[in-house]
Amino acid sequence: MRLLLVFFAFPFLAACSTVSDFIFDEPYEAPPEELTEFVLEFEPTVVWQTDAGEGAKNSYSDLSLWIDDESIFSVDYEGQVTRFASTTGSQKWQTELDVPVYTGVGANADFVFAGSQEGQVFALNKSDGKLVWQQTVSSEVLAPPKATSNVVVVRTSDGRLTGLSTEDGKKLWSYQRAVPLLSLRGAGAPVIADDKVVAGYANGKLVALSLEDGKVVWEKNVAIPRGRTELERISDVDATPVVKHGVVYAVSFQGKVAALSLETGEVYWSRDMSSKAGLDVAPGDSLYITDESSYIWAVQDGSGDALWRQTRLLRRKATAPTVVGDNVLVGDFDGYLHWISRTDGRFVSRLKIADGAIVSQPIVKGDYVYVVANDGTLAALRIQ
Repeated sequence: MRLLLVFFAFPFLAACSTVSDFIFDEPYEAPPEELTEFVLEFEPTVVWQTDAGEGAKNSYSDLSLWIDDESIFSVDYEGQVTRFASTTGSQKWQTELDVPVYTGVGANADFVFAGSQEGQVFALNKSDGKLVWQQTVSSEVLAPPKATSNVVVVRTSDGRLTGLSTEDGKKLWSYQRAVPLLSLRGAGAPVIADDKVVAGYANGKLVALSLEDGKVVWEKNVAIPRGRTELERISDVDATPVVKHGVVYAVSFQGKVAALSLETGEVYWSRDMSSKAGLDVAPGDSLYITDESSYIWAVQDGSGDALWRQTRLLRRKATAPTVVGDNVLVGDFDGYLHWISRTDGRFVSRLKIADGAIVSQPIVKGDYVYVVANDGTLAALRIQ
């Protein structure tokens, strides 16, 4: 478990008057589960594979893609933003921002947005990659910016959501919550749905804001911090929520998975769960969740009852699952993709596509599923 420790310097450390952050690992971590053999029920088809730059600088950066009907947009840790054709993988343009980047890109119909570790937000023209505007926000950008035609929402490490004008980068509104003393490294991306933006916080709360002015529409607990130590009280809603058919699905670390009304925040159902990777949803059917041990769960939508659990990816740092036809797909720390049956949780196929870790959740678009690895490998696979 990789954690972010934030503390204020003591008075006698006169030279250190600002907030500092440190990342540390558990002193001992058991080895990951060895992969077991099984009979492949189909051979995955790689349509194309290419290089999307230098990839990520560390094992926890999630440099997720943005995909529209014709193009894929990627970024590497040095700020190289690239547009590829979604059907062939051919490169359309490339722009060098020359800034350190921790997270992926976002886009709307006209612009591609990228944020840096130095608190800069860039808007690039989608057609040619030229810089349209640049804005400075309060701190490091931790999640891919999300945008409509008018507003781009940016998530930063100080617990702030900022709404910027997509036209010129002008600051429209800002919302901030205090960051706990101890929290997980990273943050889920905000989700724009209807006239709201939904985001999870490190105190276990899920918040819906008005997209127009940033005012709170509702706020609910997905997890309530418990325990005597700060470590035991970590309850981040660190995974990106999923919004489908007016329902918000969210999962927290050391807390719960829950389904809530997008309009009111009413909790329809919840169950105990701990995850920082995330989930995907087949509405009215099932939720698929990767928990903190990299167990993959199927949970009944509407009740939260467990349907099955796949345990053979233990400690392999599996990504959030993606529903792909009759299966769910996850990547792991060793560059493998695993197809798991939605019916009973059995493995049905496997493919190694990269030497680097797969951290970003696979993305389905049209007839393809797209995957990016931390070594810069970008691949498109045909949906089986």
